[in-house]
Amino acid sequence: MNVSLLIARRYFSSKKKRNIISIISNISMVGVAVGTMALIIVLSVFNGLEDLVRSLYGKSDPDLVISAVQGKAFPVNTALLQRISTTSGVALVTEVIEDNALLQYHDRQMVVKMKGVSENYFGQSHIDSAIVEGDHRLSRQGQQYALLGAGVQHELSIALNNPLAPMRLLYPRNTGKKTLSFNPENAFNEQTIQAGGVFLIEQHIDDSYIFVPIDFAQNLLGYGAKRTALEVKVGASRDIGDVKSELRKMLGKDFKVLDSDEQHVSLLKAIKVEKMFVFITFTFILLIASLNIFFSLSMLVIDKKKDIAILMAMGSSSQAVRNIFLFEGAIVALAGAISGLVLGVGICWLQQTFGLVSMGMATSVVDSYPVKMQLTDIVLTGLAIIVITIGVSIRPALNASHLDVRENL
Repeated sequence: MNVSLLIARRYFSSKKKRNIISIISNISMVGVAVGTMALIIVLSVFNGLEDLVRSLYGKSDPDLVISAVQGKAFPVNTALLQRISTTSGVALVTEVIEDNALLQYHDRQMVVKMKGVSENYFGQSHIDSAIVEGDHRLSRQGQQYALLGAGVQHELSIALNNPLAPMRLLYPRNTGKKTLSFNPENAFNEQTIQAGGVFLIEQHIDDSYIFVPIDFAQNLLGYGAKRTALEVKVGASRDIGDVKSELRKMLGKDFKVLDSDEQHVSLLKAIKVEKMFVFITFTFILLIASLNIFFSLSMLVIDKKKDIAILMAMGSSSQAVRNIFLFEGAIVALAGAISGLVLGVGICWLQQTFGLVSMGMATSVVDSYPVKMQLTDIVLTGLAIIVITIGVSIRPALNASHLDVRENL
């Protein structure tokens, strides 16, 4: 066995140590354990939130979205749809017209995001699993219906399947003039539609979106053959990234093809940036907690001057003496890190299994804070502890290795 490691273990586990050095070492272990536990828990919460965002938007998001690089809409014809549909890996293509419109119901009104979709939309969207009232179908028995977000319905107090009080949707008429007419009949296109169902996905979507048949949106907005997007479902046996690359190559630089993460890049990037800053902050907290290791090792060097002088007189090298105190610091940090890791993983497992900590909101789509443990977080935490431990241990170890033998015998 390595002599330096053996002596370091003896210093660490000696039952005769009942002094301030032992107390400081124990405080160091507790500080490292608490810091490690907190870092694992907080990073796992951010991982859980990231997955929660993906799962929430996944109910309405397609695998891929094709849109124009410039402009709001682009012309769609049978040839373009055929080229996309026959691309390897493409299982379904849905035409989409999306724009703002004014929604009126009785004496109330609000601006909503109206999304017109073709009949095959629910073949790739899971929004039908988020229906809380009514029916998700946009056409039933020759009658067109709208699918509303729960926030939109609540804001306007809209009743479902009421032919006597349909919703009115208005959109500015494109007359080719720069000024808007003061006569509402000339200024706006107007159409009516009944509310057929209500969905509950995510607050931003619930408070602003309504889904309508694409023919309804096309007539109201006057888009003609233009579409704002084409949504693509990828076959289960194909990789989304490969299909995305093929579509980008086939469509050229005038179109952009975005996967689910790229459709919400700002939100996911914000979560990742917050996670990074939290990691940096808690690493500094670990550094502060590990400063106790520096003080305990410095005091241990002073306390063991005679032992060090005897070892060096017996022929021990300066490197071996230095390693004793490096190992001592590593043992203290490792004991704290393992304890913190076990506690952090255990608490995360309890939260995943039993949901101990609630979100505290009655309207939340999940009952408790989501957590997800990742091996990379554990590895990064371990690397941070190793770097910090070496940094705070090296100075006392060097002081021990440079000790004057004659003065301390």
